[in-house]
Amino acid sequence: MRFLIAAALVFFSAWAPAQTFPERPVRIIVPLTPGGSPDTIARAIAQGLQGVWTQPVVVENRPGGSQNIGSDLVAKSPPDGHTWLLAPDNVFSVNPYLTKPPFDPLTDLMPVTQVARIAFLLVVPPSVPVNSVQELVTYAKQRPGELNHGSSGNGSPQHLGAVMFQQLTGTKLNHVPYKGAAPAVADLLPGRIQVWIGAANTLLPHIKDGKLKLLGSTAPKRFAQLGDTPAIGEFINGYSLDPWLGLFMPAKVPQDIVMRVHGEVVKILNSPDLKARLGAQGIELVTNSPAEFARFVREDNAKWAKIIKEAGIKGD
Repeated sequence: MRFLIAAALVFFSAWAPAQTFPERPVRIIVPLTPGGSPDTIARAIAQGLQGVWTQPVVVENRPGGSQNIGSDLVAKSPPDGHTWLLAPDNVFSVNPYLTKPPFDPLTDLMPVTQVARIAFLLVVPPSVPVNSVQELVTYAKQRPGELNHGSSGNGSPQHLGAVMFQQLTGTKLNHVPYKGAAPAVADLLPGRIQVWIGAANTLLPHIKDGKLKLLGSTAPKRFAQLGDTPAIGEFINGYSLDPWLGLFMPAKVPQDIVMRVHGEVVKILNSPDLKARLGAQGIELVTNSPAEFARFVREDNAKWAKIIKEAGIKGD
């Protein structure tokens, strides 16, 4: 009898946190400024949860430190499930090798689910006389070091995408780092830089207006939302830049709370309306289990560690 009572107490003590959760407001920390894809998705999740939970869910933007400031805040928060992180892949795959973050992203944060894939596109201004990936490779090989490619800074997805392009094609481009995508695109449009790899949502309006030429997408397979736009990997074997966003919590949050949050968030992300709205911006909503996502994060970390080391990339 004592054994049965003890077992019951253990069961109910493990079951209780998820049943009473959340007990106070939930914060979703986005380590970037408002207005971008992570902020948009975080607010969609928060809005969806307001119809499920009585406690409010608020989004807080904590930019700075290459996304390390906001991420560190979550990593060091109490592991009670009330503080979440919605962050891009570079926090986990690039920053550990370039920025020396004050936390270990692989051990101090608990993966909940992948949230999205962000379509990145390879574009050139009309002044560059190429219309395909193959033509750009040939053109660049004939002009080693003459073409400028922009980025949002050393180690940014734009930088790493161009580094991989050069490694796999034997081309040499001149790297011009900017403080953000907006000033880089401003120089791209008149041709002051000639090659850009960046997020679809910022480039599609210029492509539709004929101000930029779209050569290909960087993902391992085509994005359905981009029609017949080819993947660069169809012409360059092994090329794949597939930026992602994910949801995380502090490492020691009870598993039952993790699974409850996972279930509610996945329902929201699988909404056909939300998928269609964000898909038009080159954002593909995707989900997986915490275990699958944890494995994915570690594999992505190992992939970029190798590329960064071989290219000799240093942080700013």
